[in-house]
Amino acid sequence: MSGSKVPVSVLVVIHTPDLRVLLLERADHPGYWQSVTGSQHPGESLRQTAVREVREETGLDPEQHALRDWGIQNEYEIFAEWRHRYPAGVTHNTEHVFGMTVPDPLRIRLAPREHLSHAWLPYQEAAERCFSWSNRDAILLLPRFAGADGSGK
Repeated sequence: MSGSKVPVSVLVVIHTPDLRVLLLERADHPGYWQSVTGSQHPGESLRQTAVREVREETGLDPEQHALRDWGIQNEYEIFAEWRHRYPAGVTHNTEHVFGMTVPDPLRIRLAPREHLSHAWLPYQEAAERCFSWSNRDAILLLPRFAGADGSGK
């Protein structure tokens, strides 16, 4: 049976000014670490998707922090084990990368059905821990997008 997920998603790299990055461990695949991700709902803008996913997955309010569209798109093949979530015949997803600066490693409220744990890591270590190449590559771009002061502005 095929699902109805839209094959358009956001990836939100949440970080501090000193480039510590929040990673979440997937509940459906222990050992798979990632940034906030999620599929766009019909009628949502990409920014609305990013705001909703950050709230759902971390409990943080993106309206209180610097959330920026990095203008990066990645297309990748959807893992076979997750294709049932999409309409029949859909094999690829287009991901849009955002960054969100928070002042310090903040307390996170995990969505227990989605994530088992979280960690705030220096960006290089976070990149190494990611299972997804697109997430790894986005985190490695963090110094460029965070700006000299890390503010993300």
